Amino acid sequence: MNRRTTHRTTLAGTLLAAVLLAAGCTGSGGASQGEDAKAADDPDKVSGTIKVLTHRTDLVQDGTMKKYAAEFNKTYPKVKVEFEALTDYEGEVKIRMNTENYGDVLMIPGVIKKNDYPKFFASLGTEAERSKKYLFTDFTTVDDKVYGQSPMGAVPGFLYNKRVWEEAGITDWPTTPAEFIAGLKAVKSKTDAVPYYTNFKDMWPLTQWTYINGSVSCDEQATTRLAEGNPWAKGADLRVGDTLLHDIVREGLIEKDPTTTNWEGSKPKLVKGEIATMWLGSWAVIQFQAAAKEAGSNPDDIGFMPFPAQVDGKFCATMSPDYNQAVNINSDHKEAARAWIDWFTDKSGYADDNLALSPVKGAPLPDVLKPYEAADVKLMELDDAQGAAVKEIDNQSEVGIYKPDYRQDLVDLARGAKDGSLDGFLDDLGKRWTEAAKTAGS
Repeated sequence: MNRRTTHRTTLAGTLLAAVLLAAGCTGSGGASQGEDAKAADDPDKVSGTIKVLTHRTDLVQDGTMKKYAAEFNKTYPKVKVEFEALTDYEGEVKIRMNTENYGDVLMIPGVIKKNDYPKFFASLGTEAERSKKYLFTDFTTVDDKVYGQSPMGAVPGFLYNKRVWEEAGITDWPTTPAEFIAGLKAVKSKTDAVPYYTNFKDMWPLTQWTYINGSVSCDEQATTRLAEGNPWAKGADLRVGDTLLHDIVREGLIEKDPTTTNWEGSKPKLVKGEIATMWLGSWAVIQFQAAAKEAGSNPDDIGFMPFPAQVDGKFCATMSPDYNQAVNINSDHKEAARAWIDWFTDKSGYADDNLALSPVKGAPLPDVLKPYEAADVKLMELDDAQGAAVKEIDNQSEVGIYKPDYRQDLVDLARGAKDGSLDGFLDDLGKRWTEAAKTAGS
């Protein structure tokens, strides 16, 4: 998915791309399915030139990736790392994976079905082994073997201007959707800011609402429940989230014309206090802090709050991985490729540099999530064992929970540009989903 951002394709785009629903690749993949990329015993004996395909065009262009490689070479002096940055990462890698030439290390594109990972990537080890040290291993596990590792993660939340909310008289995070609506109404009546900005026209930010799944119910099995039930049943997480989005729009708490929103333009507006709130993810904070500096505003005004729901008096938020790095099963230098992935995950500081979650268990939270830590927000790693089933159901139902279309329809419904009722709209989604679930996998 292409986005125009100052810090191009940071976590939002990558998270979304990681769950794009598309037909599987038709290439033959590797001939040696099931091969492993083993960790090196002696760094001085690891050699070869490896090509790393990356979506981070910004970090290649500004020399940051070369700096990472130079640090890597202090441990692995005989490995040469070359980078190839791809603007349309998903589109270009999809084509390349019809051949054996798709780099030595690459971010796993969303086009590849999870069960096909062993055809294209070398295993990094067993889930039992890797899950002791790393988060997100479920997301790339097939038959107890792990085929990718994300170098960082994020949690969903409302990015907001603290100064504006304080001017509206709100200093505590809302704990229910009704309290949140009341807060936006206070912003509208007591400040000049747009209470909530939909990013409707750019479309992709609307998909971020799917990541409330699990946060409302504080349920680590939320993905499994998507595969086994109706995501829009009464009280279900997605129904709660979609209802809140609908009500925000219906109450006139958004920009005047959603069809004219602009993602890049929204950043300086929020940091200046012209916009109060957006639903995004922790990946976005670094972008808005940079926008604040460019606009001469205070980066400390940028706040981040969890979805307004609590279980037993506690907020919850789900942790999601960025793109997962993998070793091409056809690589002639699997040991060197594995060494790069391990070093980049453990030692590069990439997660810290992006103010993101480290995938290494026990690592300190980034500064942007210190308020979550102070408020004792429960951070959860979802069980993704049924992730592939969810994607298949989504594909067959044509609902598109990871695509923007249905939430654009939801916004249009709420603002009177589309006929129908909220209950009818959500019930139709649930019917299509549950009908598809009956035949998915058959």
